[in-house]
Amino acid sequence: MSPTILITRPGHGGADFADRLRAELGADLSIVLSPVMRIEQCGALPDLTRYRTLIFTSRHGVEAYVAKRGRCDLPAFGVGGATAAAARAAGIDVTACGGDAPDLIARMLATKVGQPCLHLRGTHAARNISGALSSAGLETDEAVIYRQAPAALTDEALAVLDGNAPVVVPLFSPRSARLFFDQARGDAPLLVAAISDNAAQEVPDCRVAAIEIAHDPCAEAMLEATKRLLDAAKRLEGRNAAK
Repeated sequence: MSPTILITRPGHGGADFADRLRAELGADLSIVLSPVMRIEQCGALPDLTRYRTLIFTSRHGVEAYVAKRGRCDLPAFGVGGATAAAARAAGIDVTACGGDAPDLIARMLATKVGQPCLHLRGTHAARNISGALSSAGLETDEAVIYRQAPAALTDEALAVLDGNAPVVVPLFSPRSARLFFDQARGDAPLLVAAISDNAAQEVPDCRVAAIEIAHDPCAEAMLEATKRLLDAAKRLEGRNAAK
């Protein structure tokens, strides 16, 4: 059997990543979608009249903000191209920063930003952005407007993990890595593409045949890392077949 790519990213992000892989590598590519998180909107927006700048660190934040009828006439900063694209589609004037929180923080501190700022985020965040900006002199509040609830791996995903063919697993956050390996069972060789060093640290060494860390915390770099691991998985499968 040929290797399978198991995508655990939730929502549109996982489906878009699968589409990009198929567009570059062919429609017959074996891909299983099994998100390890479920995005649920929660909470309420604060009074927005006092804020001058919005901060989004995911497309989920933009979608929840728009669904709650947040003002779209405020300028914003966003982490990553997908987040910025979602904000622009909603009519928000957004400055796209790099692929992680440190890039956004550095960009905002180097720019004349209207304050106070408001970070629209989920219940789980890898970095305290509002605290970092406020400590640096840029007044920033936060509002939790969506949650990332754990989700069980699908039967199809579990069957792939219980097989003999290699499985390539792109992991887009440390929490995704933890949730995945809490559930991953079986003897299939695993090859992991991690979006960051922090995500890689959540991967048990004894459970993987190979791990590659993306050179940049963005979907494009994850795409390249996944493609390289897919090539490695095919070589591994070839050696196994020859035995």
